[in-house]
Amino acid sequence: MKSIQARLSLGLIAVLVLVGLALAQLSLWLFEVGLQRYLETGLRKESENLLIALVRGQSGLELDERRLSSAYQRPFSGYYFRIDFDGGSWRSRSLWDLDMPAPASSGLHTDLQLGPENQQLLVLRSDYRRFGQPISISVAQDYTPVRDQFRRMQQIGLGLGLVALILVLVLQRITVTRSLRPLERVRGQIAQLQQGKRSQLDTQVPSELEPLVAQINHLLAHTEDSLRRSRNALGNLGHALKTPLAVLLSLASSEHLKDAPQVRVQLREQLQQIQQRLSRELNRARLAGDALPGAQFDCDAELPGLLSTLGMIHGEGLELSQRVPPGLLLPWDREDLLELLGNLLDNACKWADSEVRLTIEEQAERYQLVIDDDGPGIPESDRQQVLERGTRLDEQVDGHGLGLGIVRDIVEVWGGQMTLQDSPLGGLQVSIALPRRG
Repeated sequence: MKSIQARLSLGLIAVLVLVGLALAQLSLWLFEVGLQRYLETGLRKESENLLIALVRGQSGLELDERRLSSAYQRPFSGYYFRIDFDGGSWRSRSLWDLDMPAPASSGLHTDLQLGPENQQLLVLRSDYRRFGQPISISVAQDYTPVRDQFRRMQQIGLGLGLVALILVLVLQRITVTRSLRPLERVRGQIAQLQQGKRSQLDTQVPSELEPLVAQINHLLAHTEDSLRRSRNALGNLGHALKTPLAVLLSLASSEHLKDAPQVRVQLREQLQQIQQRLSRELNRARLAGDALPGAQFDCDAELPGLLSTLGMIHGEGLELSQRVPPGLLLPWDREDLLELLGNLLDNACKWADSEVRLTIEEQAERYQLVIDDDGPGIPESDRQQVLERGTRLDEQVDGHGLGLGIVRDIVEVWGGQMTLQDSPLGGLQVSIALPRRG
């Protein structure tokens, strides 16, 4: 978290400095340009006043000093002019004994200096015609005070910018620290998960972190469930193997093994039981349970192959049909759904006389999976017993052979419900309601 804060602080500093300098320079430049245009307007008026002050005299053009501003009379007052014409030139008394060079072209100029104090002049040269002869009037104003004000503004702006930068960084650090506090809390809870002090993350987090926490909790629940089912499967496998192995050990120690055909039959039966139990329990341990995010079961792609395989296994006289909306995607693990549907359809095919039908419906809050067959079905008095927790349908209901233990496990993990009832086809209907995943 500290490295994130450091990177955010450095990035913010760099952005603020660059943007602040750029805005400051742009603002000062625009302000100076605007001020020069304002001063240029005043200089142009002064130039026009000087043009009006030029009158026709006995010896030609004369300058009527009565029409001149008093600022042009004081030495180095900061206001100067120069008038050039064919017969000579006039300069303001404010220039004293210095010469103000005339700009080479008309317009505003800012690169002239004057006097012992090196006054920087803002000079406007304007060209006119007066009484039929060309006249060039250059009016100047001392620009040094404005420059000094700009430097002071730059210093003040730099100081204020530095204070603002420090204030923004302090506020940014406080904001980032408060914003990252939920992440720090989540990190601490993950550390507690590693230490075995908790099993889930708290869901009371900001809305931005809710998807992350929900996915982590989902993954934790999935992992915990997989571990639990694996342990249960291994425990079941151990208990299932204990008795057959004891019988085999006893038979193997018999002195009359070679002369007892019945012993060989029993030995074969026990070995077959071991093989069946191994297959079933290992299949249960293999199940993925609730699917990880992104897992989907494409009905259009998977169901035709499954039904075709079951049709080849159980004979051509059996009609297998499906009622599934086109393009339906079920948000669960492909292998688990193949296991679930394969077991249900295989059971239905074993007991059906001629027809098995699969129906899948997408409803507002759930998915409904229904398998119907026209076989003998299960008596209503036995249905609740075979669905009780911990019972196995193939062991509790003699003569039906419904190997639905894995199906019940999957439905339970997914938070669904499985019910058995009479089918419209005349046999058993297995209905499974699976809640929609958020």
